[in-house]
Amino acid sequence: MAQPVNLNRFRKEKARAAKKARADQNAVKFGRTKAEKQRDKLDADKATTHLDGHKRDDT
Repeated sequence: MAQPVNLNRFRKEKARAAKKARADQNAVKFGRTKAEKQRDKLDADKATTHLDGHKRDDT
């Protein structure tokens, strides 16, 4: 005779697995280190400064 199966346990395990998969996808998509964020901000600031330095004065 087969053992009884707790369907609630399987439902919850399936939900946990789905959450974990989504969290892993978000970590790949959005997760960046502090150094990477600072480097990107520095690059953006440098580009802005470079463009501002090349603006023409129309006075």
